[in-house]
Amino acid sequence: MFRALHPDWQNLLGDQKQALETIESLIDSDPKTIPQKELVLKALSYPPSHYRVLIVGQDPYPNPLHANGLAFAVNPGTNPLPPTLANIFKELRADLGHEFVQTGDINPWQERGVLLLNRHLTTRSDETAAHFDFGWEEFTQRVVQELVRARSGRLVAILWGQRAQELAPDLAGAKVLTSPHPSPLSSYRGFFGSKPFSSCNNALVALDLEPIDWSA
Repeated sequence: MFRALHPDWQNLLGDQKQALETIESLIDSDPKTIPQKELVLKALSYPPSHYRVLIVGQDPYPNPLHANGLAFAVNPGTNPLPPTLANIFKELRADLGHEFVQTGDINPWQERGVLLLNRHLTTRSDETAAHFDFGWEEFTQRVVQELVRARSGRLVAILWGQRAQELAPDLAGAKVLTSPHPSPLSSYRGFFGSKPFSSCNNALVALDLEPIDWSA
């Protein structure tokens, strides 16, 4: 599985190779693991220099038809959307305008420089948080640490919810935006109205970086 990382990530995360091998053996022991193994490290298929924005999720959607290796994303054409993603689009419309939501597909955000990273990169089909003891938190913490170093702090991090916000100490030097999680359980506690997308772009401009095209 280590070979699925972009070569630049392999160079930075060489000390994590054994950890990934251990995680892989745990994944192989659970036949209901999602997403498919070839998608588990999809978020790290570009070099760290490519990413100027980090969005952190908890773990994959438990629906095997939804989990695709990118936090909060689903495959194009998915209908209906997971409620959490529907709430993200509701806030995107309120923040930037209705014209920014046309397809319901946020996968292109990765191509535009957004790292959509879950704290835990796998779970079990139809079961949230099933792989919280697999060692993913330590691995993704190292990913964030190396991303901050590679970007020399020229990075905007959007941390939705408690699990994501646990990474705040590892983001020293980066611009960090926080709010409650967009899930139906917490979205009305401050996610709606937080304007993460315009706030992120304003922070990027302040860093003399190109804003993100958030259309989806």
